[in-house]
Amino acid sequence: MRLAAIDIGSNAARLLISDVLENPKGKPEFIKMALVRVPLRLGFDVFSKGEISAAKADKVIKTIKSYKLLLDVYDVQHLKACATSAMRDAINGPDLIRKVKTETGIDISIISGQEEASFIYENHVAENLASEESYLYIDVGGGSTELTFFSDGKLIFKESFNIGTIRLLKNQVGESQWDMMKEFIKSKTKDLHQVTAIG
Repeated sequence: MRLAAIDIGSNAARLLISDVLENPKGKPEFIKMALVRVPLRLGFDVFSKGEISAAKADKVIKTIKSYKLLLDVYDVQHLKACATSAMRDAINGPDLIRKVKTETGIDISIISGQEEASFIYENHVAENLASEESYLYIDVGGGSTELTFFSDGKLIFKESFNIGTIRLLKNQVGESQWDMMKEFIKSKTKDLHQVTAIG
């Protein structure tokens, strides 16, 4: 089976195409066929003006049109397309998503920070970690940071914070936001054995 994923982030849009094969133990193995990254930098518009400019919106549409051609060439059977922090915050995000659907046929979901953290968890990041340890998985994006915490092989929490590289460049992350994230981590990991952070 051939699968693809499109991720429209605050910094870049990415297309990943993978083949899925069943290994001798009956588990799926993913083989990367193609990975294309386009640095759209949507967050620079959204985090300063609250919307995606006409020029950037045009680039989004052109990017998805080019991805559509690659999906056809690779004979992709299933696609999941998501947009994250910048599109969530953009006042014209839903309109742009509708326009992309009309022009390309590709349906993009604008997902919440919690859904974003869930996708990280569902990516089986914990499978190769020692089951008796505690791990804080940190995914820093352009618009948000997702925290996923495992202890003794179990998911303890997943959370999203509006702290990202582009927001930092735009001076849009205040001390109160840092304090909120620090306090959240301290309270949720209190009394647990040593925590290893993975970025």
